[in-house]
Amino acid sequence: MKMLVTGSSGLIGSETVAYFADLGWQVQGIDNNLRADFFGPDADTTPNLRRLAAAVPGYQHHDLDVRDRTAIDALVRRHRFNAIVHCAAQPSHDLAARRPFDDFDTNAVGTLNLLEATRRHAPDATFVFMSTNKVYGDAPNERPLIETPTRWDYAHPADRDGIDESCRIDASLHSLFGASKAAADLLVQEYGRYFNLKTICFRAGCMTGPYHAGVPLHGFLSYLVKVGLQAAGGEAQPYTIIGYKGKQVRDQIHAHDVCRAIHAFLDAPRIAAVYNLGGGRDNSLSVLESIARVEERLGVKLPTRYRNEPRRGDHICYISNLARFRRDYPGWRITRTLDDILDEMIAAAPAAVA
Repeated sequence: MKMLVTGSSGLIGSETVAYFADLGWQVQGIDNNLRADFFGPDADTTPNLRRLAAAVPGYQHHDLDVRDRTAIDALVRRHRFNAIVHCAAQPSHDLAARRPFDDFDTNAVGTLNLLEATRRHAPDATFVFMSTNKVYGDAPNERPLIETPTRWDYAHPADRDGIDESCRIDASLHSLFGASKAAADLLVQEYGRYFNLKTICFRAGCMTGPYHAGVPLHGFLSYLVKVGLQAAGGEAQPYTIIGYKGKQVRDQIHAHDVCRAIHAFLDAPRIAAVYNLGGGRDNSLSVLESIARVEERLGVKLPTRYRNEPRRGDHICYISNLARFRRDYPGWRITRTLDDILDEMIAAAPAAVA
């Protein structure tokens, strides 16, 4: 069985390569390290590529850009993959506003290039798209909230388990990033329904793990750990809390549990499936709570500063409701707790950023 992973040197992409290669898949990857161009040298994914080259026998890497329609078509035509896992993306709210064409061409047009190549040359393949909860825009903010000392939370018991897939994706403020990912999300669904392809959109919350190259504009938990480690080493790099009093909530899912969800879907694929995917209620925490946990583990006080204006379209409280995916794939569950995630990230940080 042959698999193509895009964004293969990134967090989810590299974990996917290693996970499925270990299961016996022949895995090839696409990554041109555009993340370093987007976010600078701290986001360079070359260490992940080196790790994969050393640890995954037979891994084939392609230094390609998903925006290169001709090259993508030729690659899929040549290998006719059994599965395509599309993780490549421009993932930042803020950067999308500064580089809108790069954002849309990467997220929407790049996805279209892969879908059309799949339709033409590998119509029996399963197409997995790593979408995002940002396709909902700021509609989740309409849920009534209560304020506690450390977080915002849902006021109504019916909302306790979070946002499900019935949340609308239109008539809301998305950010340009959210809009480009929503365009890609709809394309993936349409190629499923219109062309009868086996496709899935995983509308992910915060995905993380030890090989996440977190930067100020993306990957807040990974970046927070990095700031904490710098503080422990005597460096005074402040962490910027952006709006909502630092009480905004996200759920965190380890990259390994994302791979297990992909595995479950590949074993029993559907047409035009859509699922929210995240850590759920048990793996949720606010920025303030995240800072406290990192401080506790490292035994340091993190330097912080506060910017009162939140990001436009950002979620105040977002927890992924996992009920639909758990119903359809009852063998899947979260295996890494927040404590597991943080401890692993701290332990692996020197190797991850070397």
